[in-house]
Order: sequence, then structure tokens, then C-alpha cells
Amino acid sequence: MDRKEIFSWLQAHFRQRPGNLVTSEMAGAYTEAAGLIIYDEPLMGVALADDPLFEHYKEPAVIGPWHKTPEEWLRGAKSVISMFFPFSERVRVSNRIPDDPSVEWLFGRIEGQEFMKGMLADLSAWLTSQGVRNCAPMLDPRFAVARGGSGALIGQPGVTKDTYASNWSERHAAYAAGLGTFSLTRGVITKRGMAGRFCSVVTDLPLVPDARPYTDPYEYCIRCGACARRCPAHAISLAEGKKQRPCAELLSMQKIKYNPRYGCGKCQTSVPCEYRIPVRGGGTERQSVHE
Repeated sequence: MDRKEIFSWLQAHFRQRPGNLVTSEMAGAYTEAAGLIIYDEPLMGVALADDPLFEHYKEPAVIGPWHKTPEEWLRGAKSVISMFFPFSERVRVSNRIPDDPSVEWLFGRIEGQEFMKGMLADLSAWLTSQGVRNCAPMLDPRFAVARGGSGALIGQPGVTKDTYASNWSERHAAYAAGLGTFSLTRGVITKRGMAGRFCSVVTDLPLVPDARPYTDPYEYCIRCGACARRCPAHAISLAEGKKQRPCAELLSMQKIKYNPRYGCGKCQTSVPCEYRIPVRGGGTERQSVHE
């Protein structure tokens, strides 16, 4: 089995799996969400499981010692398959409004996450049926997080009350797999932009890795400050990047206001990196987003 066969399966399954189209039943009282297509077709990248980056991620200045390597998730790991599910134009455009998230974005964040997790579970099951040992960290019971003083990672070396992290970073896996580089918001900018969701699976398949067409972790970010100006929590600045606590506190309020959904996504929409790699010196923010 090679990369091409896996990607072909991913594309075909994406087109036929229910959940990416919001039905009237799913929309419920939010009738305007009916007919919404959440994601465009996913991107896929591959990294070697023994890529030195995964050990580098354990350094305190990167993620921290609690971050597990592919080998720690799956003994005998050979490769990491990372996927990016870009939000559809309708989801993205709807959320260009200021302040509160759009209904479409709320469905993209919650129903979209469930669809992606279903895709990941199906991919894992298919790989297993083909005799491929694998582990999807996001779905694994060992997956743990720290959320500013709470979460299963509390007590691990290096974890403090100011830690917002997990023992597997989908964004860092995507960077290692050549899918994109980081932005001021700590999100990852892909060739389809940064408005979307990531997931990954660790396998014992000896796949050929994708080249990383970048050398700087922030190579695609033009530091225009558009995301900082868009953030309703004022959590982002050119000087300090993104502060997790005010972002998390805003999302906590959103969970109460929009229960059972929540979301924000303002730093991912109406910015030059919304749906593509931004062009340096490409004009004003509005031209870069809407041209």
C-alpha cells in the first residue's frame, strides 16, 4: 500500500460519508444551516515517524516533554499521515462578520469536528482491515490535554496552570508532514489557508514522506496583524503572538451562549491566510482576502 492508494480511499470515502452535508434534521431550529456543506475535499501529507522534529517537539520552548512521539503512540511506527479538512466557502464567508460566530461556523466547528473524527475512525478501521497497524491519537484513550490548570495532563513534568496543550499536536504533525507553517495565531497555514480542522494517524507503513517546502516554522505568515485586529478576546498581538487564556475564556462563554455548540474562528476568516497562503506585499487586507 502506498500514499496514492490511501489518498484515493480518503477522497472517495469523503464524498460518500454522511455528515458533511447538514440536513434539515441536523439543523433543527437553525433552519438557515440546512444544506450547508461543511468541508471541501481534504489535503493529506506524510511524515516519517522518526523525523527528528517529533523529538524536538518535546523541548519546553516548543511544546513540552509531555508530547508523545509517534513511537510512543505506536510501537514500530514508520509514518504519520496528517490530514487537513478545509472549511467550505460558505462556512468561511459567513464568519467574516465581526464579534459573534456565524451559525455556519458553529456547525462547522461542532458537527464538522464529529464528521472529521468519523472519517479518521473509518480510515483507521480500513487500514486495520488491510493489515496495517495504526493509532489515531485524537481517538486514543491515552490522549490527554491541559487547559490552564485543569485536564488529564495536570501533574506531568512541565505542565503548569498556564499550560494549554495536549500530548499530541495535530498542528505540529501537519507541519512535519509538509502541509503548512504556523501563523501568529499558532494555527497552521496550508495551501488551502488555515480555516479548517486537522487530524492524523500513526502507522507502521513505510510510506515516502512529503517534502516540506519551507524551512522556517512561520514562513507563510506575513505578520500583517489582521488576525489580531479580528480577535474579539484581544488574545493576539504582533509582539507576543497568541495568549491562550483569554481565547479559552471567550470559548467558555460561547459554550454557554450557544450550547451545545461553540466556536469563534474570527482569526481564521477575513484574513489574508483564510483560504490560501498569503501573498507578501499583495495589497490591502481586503484585497488579499476577497480578490
